[in-house]
Amino acid sequence: MPDRGSGRGSNGPNGPRGPGGPGGPGGPRFSVGRPSRGAKTLLITAAILAALAIGFAMFAQFWTDWLWYRSVDYTSVYRTQLLTRTVMFAIFGVVMALAVGFNIWLAHRLRPPLSAMSMEQQNLDRYRMSIAPYKRWVVIGIALVIGLIAGGSASGQWRTWLQWVNGTSFGVEDPQFHRDVAFYAFDYPFYRFLIGFGFAVVVLSTIAAALTHYLYGGVRLTTPGSRITPAATKHLSVLVGLFVALKSVAYWFDRYGLALKGGDFRNAEGWTGLRYVDANAYLPAKTILTIIAAICAVLFFAALWRRGWQLPVIGLGLMVLSAVLIGGVYPALVQQFQVRPNEQAKETPYIQKHMDSTMAAYDIADAEIQDYSGVGEAQPDTLRDAVGDTVSIRQLDPSVVSPAFQQIQQVRGYYKFPDTLDVDRYTIDGTEQDTVIGLREMDVNEIPERNWINEHFRYTHGFGVVAASGTTVQDNGQPDFTEFDLPSEGELGEYQQRVYFGEYTTQYSIVGGPQREIDYAGEDGEVEYSYTGDSGVNLDNYLNRAAYALTMGEPQILYSGAIGEGSRILYNRTPKERVEAVAPWLTIDGDPYPAVVDGQIQWIVDAYTTTNGYPYASRTTLGDVTETSLTETQGDVIAQENQVNYIRNSVKATVDAYSGDVVLYQWDEQDPVLKTWMSAFPGTVEPRDQISDELLDHLRYPQDLFKVQRDLLQRYHVDDADQFYSGSERWEVPDDPTHQGQSVPPYYLSMRMPGQDQRVFSLTTTFTPLNRDTLAAYMAVEADARSDDYGTMRVLTLPSNTTVWGPQQVQSRFNSDPDIATEINLLQRGDSEVEYGNLLTVPLEGGLLYVEPVYVRGASTNYPLLRKVLVTYGEETAFEDSLSEALDVVFGVTESGEEPPPEEPGGGEEPPEGGDELQDAIQEAQEALEDAQQSWDEAQERLSDALDRLAEAQGGDAGDTADGGADTGGDTGDTGADGGAGEGNQGNDGNGDTADTGEPGGEEQDGGGGGSA
Repeated sequence: MPDRGSGRGSNGPNGPRGPGGPGGPGGPRFSVGRPSRGAKTLLITAAILAALAIGFAMFAQFWTDWLWYRSVDYTSVYRTQLLTRTVMFAIFGVVMALAVGFNIWLAHRLRPPLSAMSMEQQNLDRYRMSIAPYKRWVVIGIALVIGLIAGGSASGQWRTWLQWVNGTSFGVEDPQFHRDVAFYAFDYPFYRFLIGFGFAVVVLSTIAAALTHYLYGGVRLTTPGSRITPAATKHLSVLVGLFVALKSVAYWFDRYGLALKGGDFRNAEGWTGLRYVDANAYLPAKTILTIIAAICAVLFFAALWRRGWQLPVIGLGLMVLSAVLIGGVYPALVQQFQVRPNEQAKETPYIQKHMDSTMAAYDIADAEIQDYSGVGEAQPDTLRDAVGDTVSIRQLDPSVVSPAFQQIQQVRGYYKFPDTLDVDRYTIDGTEQDTVIGLREMDVNEIPERNWINEHFRYTHGFGVVAASGTTVQDNGQPDFTEFDLPSEGELGEYQQRVYFGEYTTQYSIVGGPQREIDYAGEDGEVEYSYTGDSGVNLDNYLNRAAYALTMGEPQILYSGAIGEGSRILYNRTPKERVEAVAPWLTIDGDPYPAVVDGQIQWIVDAYTTTNGYPYASRTTLGDVTETSLTETQGDVIAQENQVNYIRNSVKATVDAYSGDVVLYQWDEQDPVLKTWMSAFPGTVEPRDQISDELLDHLRYPQDLFKVQRDLLQRYHVDDADQFYSGSERWEVPDDPTHQGQSVPPYYLSMRMPGQDQRVFSLTTTFTPLNRDTLAAYMAVEADARSDDYGTMRVLTLPSNTTVWGPQQVQSRFNSDPDIATEINLLQRGDSEVEYGNLLTVPLEGGLLYVEPVYVRGASTNYPLLRKVLVTYGEETAFEDSLSEALDVVFGVTESGEEPPPEEPGGGEEPPEGGDELQDAIQEAQEALEDAQQSWDEAQERLSDALDRLAEAQGGDAGDTADGGADTGGDTGDTGADGGAGEGNQGNDGNGDTADTGEPGGEEQDGGGGGSA
């Protein structure tokens, strides 16, 4: 297009031969040599190769992703996600590019025909001239770059788009605007995205147009005369008018945003929703500002027919002033002079709305709350009998006994058990019992020789389940294994024991090809195996191998001879990774657990649907409220959005440990968020009735959901808004007594709450009053998925005018008891260490029973053995060798109704550690003591005869002398026997009593034998 009046003729002042041009006398004189043909060819070749490399890298990422989703039969998820992102990228990128490009073109089109003669314009002429030959490409380039950035940003909103398109009604309206919750959860986020994108388009277009007008003289900053041309005025007025119009729309939607407004209000850190000042000041202010902004936008559009910006500027100033006065000053005055003098009365209706919405959003509205005295008044025999009917007390702490599993059942150093084992239920000998379970997984960091072949071809999988009864232990304190050895055998029957997919299989493996794998260590050496499943991606062609060589960063995949016919690559192998990949809209529980189901090891993964758009409901930060003393060893929740105000355990997922197959089951059939995602990704979630009975036996209430709900119940358990406002009844989750500064984790127990007919598998926790250690409440949720009452919460609240020991106080009581402290010190002799297990709390006949297993880790064993059990009920405390003995002592009666046998002084305890050698040493020490006793008796007889003869010879009273000699002799010192395990002390007091023989770990047994009279 011609450059009218730019002075760019060949001989013009700014032309190439003019005085201001580069060829004129005032311009620089230089020349650049043209590249040779060889250099051109080299540059073009390098550019083509670089483009091909970048292109293949992008293709390799796409191709490997497609192959992986095809291998797990979830290509529809990848296709829907990819198509949605691509469409959004294209639509919003094109809109942005066209808007910016059009406004640059229009600004250039509206440039003045003549440039003003000024230094400013002469300087700008240089730039105008330099880009003149490339104007079209410059405009296209700028528009393209901005469009790519905008499209990439918009494609990240694919979840927002899918929720808007497929949104399902909640059937619940917000209490302020009476809009369905789906409007806030699915529609409102998309509308805000559109408004934000509109602002970006207008702002970038305005900037681009203003710069173009400035470059071509439409806007002049220092040139005398008019600073802006009429054409530029109209163009920029329209753009500013569009901005103000969008602001009017934004003000209108800000009204609904008040229902989602966050902040802190007294005892509710995650407060969401309107308060008095919002409903009575901010809401009308937003409405007024909407009208003012609309009028201001019309004034800017009127500049198309009216010269000058006087009216638009006045309107803009009015809008800004109104925003300050109406949107800022007025609400502050209302808060100061209306709300603060009578805050409780003003805020009560809004607090009630907030409470109701929060309890509905987190599914805690139906929690059954009842009073509980906390003081048992039943007879001892009634209490002792009630223990067995009330609770199956788990003595095996899954967070402590993992080293015992590791040392006893590891078999080979390259196998690994999780640091915190899992708790499940299995039927053993016709009785269902709580079971502690773990998988023997492969740990490639511990294989004998680390190299590429060993890490990815030979040591590819773990082997077998190891399980132990949660309620019993062996006599020596070891776990009572119900599934053990390698290959595993026991009570779980026949099942596929190979573990190709687990929590520690974080590296890729190549299986099924010419290179065979190490299966397990047998009696005759290591047994080999070749994977026969159809999981993973086939590496039977060089395209796949090249793509994976690039994406895995391992060129050997392309040419290694260990890969051949039948070779398959397995990756994304942890259960959480696989579920997250096939269901990217779900939040994943931090603790998947294994179960033997229908002849296979299945990882069971709880998954949640969440939203941050439930009006009036309190917001929760998932990463914070799900953190306990076990989070580091169990795993963190994988959240799509870390801050939420609605959550449901809507999906139960399984991952086969051998094949890697992922199956998603619909669990909450009423959840509108899940229905929305099922509409967006049809066919990915199986209906609930497809869950097999055997799988149902192992489903449980998830821990992370329970942690979120108990966090909310600390504040929202109260009955009315007045109690919430005062904060006097606020609770808190106590610290773990054995891990100071970290919240106590919830515990799975088979127990019976007051009002229940029988024991059920439950998830339990305790509460204490805020900043106090006494017990405030006890909560249990029915965790057995087979039960009709699954998910029912029962909360026992204790009276605030009495003192009931809390977990921290009970632990302190254990630690301060002088008798217990003495025994603990004896258990810690030598290199032994004492570890406390989980402190379990159980409601029992009006009172509270506390049970804590105590483990001893000896230097020679290096794993914990259960040695003692601490039990407290009311004011009674026992520290005994077994749970049964401790209960007998606490209640003063055995299960049969008899009084417990009196404890022999210093006797009755088993040695805290050891094996056959230790027992032999103790037996030898005992025999030596008995021999010493016999020799001592013979010496006393000889002494007595000698004294008798001496008395006869002297004619004195031999009897008195003999007695005195016997007393003197009877008080002689100790005979020690050290079998390498402890000390043995024996003394005879002349009256027939012998002292005790000490055994290791501070335990003693009666030395036996009687002295001479």
